[in-house]
Amino acid sequence: MKILPPTSESIRFAANALRSGELVGFPTETVYGIAAAATNRDAILKTFALKKRPADNPLIVHVASLEDTTPLVNAIPLAARKLAQAFWPGPLTLVLPKAESVPSEATGGHDTVAVRVPNHPVALAILKETGIPLTAPSANPFMGLSPTSAEHIASEILEGLACVIDGGRCDIGVESTVVDCSGPEITILRPGGISRGEIEGVLGQSVRANDSNERKSPGMYKRHYSPQTPIRLVESLGPLDGGIGFGPPQNPSQFVLPTDAAGYAHELYSTLYALDQLGCDEILIEKPPTTSDWEAVHDRLRKAQG
Repeated sequence: MKILPPTSESIRFAANALRSGELVGFPTETVYGIAAAATNRDAILKTFALKKRPADNPLIVHVASLEDTTPLVNAIPLAARKLAQAFWPGPLTLVLPKAESVPSEATGGHDTVAVRVPNHPVALAILKETGIPLTAPSANPFMGLSPTSAEHIASEILEGLACVIDGGRCDIGVESTVVDCSGPEITILRPGGISRGEIEGVLGQSVRANDSNERKSPGMYKRHYSPQTPIRLVESLGPLDGGIGFGPPQNPSQFVLPTDAAGYAHELYSTLYALDQLGCDEILIEKPPTTSDWEAVHDRLRKAQG
């Protein structure tokens, strides 16, 4: 069995596999990831091959603490330090000037590196046991739906892993917010588990939305996080439609998600996974609210549509 319980023995097994250049599935608070030693070029290339991921799409390097970023970066600007102190461990990724020690394969050839400290006891235990930083993109085929539980990891991904450590359902349910702190302006490259308002509250200033075609972080392709079934946003669901709404379900193929942004995000991927199994021609999704706290949900729905 490749899916293992989060025991001390399993964590040691996973750490030994990672140090040997193998890949391991592990939980974070956002989604399940494919971990590889960030210092091992061959392991990083295995990750790209397993996911069929383009080489110019950077990976996020996961570490156990803010101090562990020091060997990976040339500088930690004041804004980045404030954000890390406020939100790490947590669903926030910082893009910083990279050190020479970081393989270019992990950064898509950029002179920056994306780093974060995950807020999940299993992820942190594996990082501490392994003793090295780990790249960990979502455990899905490129552009596919991210898994938020171990059993949702696709079979073709599972085949390439030494094991998966099962840490239960992910608490956040969508990927981390990515903030670029490598230049003179602070920019949100990808909305996620930390809202724009929370970031601006810590910094005491507005932050830019990304308007560049440069891919300095993951999640910047127009199509991403997609179920196999096409999706379409609608004003409301009809009695025969399959999909996601806010009102009472009118048939067994309709799912009702929470009316708050965090609760909706937590359930979104797992619900799309369930709908994907039903064999519908398309998945219809009732348009969520457009207030700022729904920014990450709208980003994922746009990308799921492609």
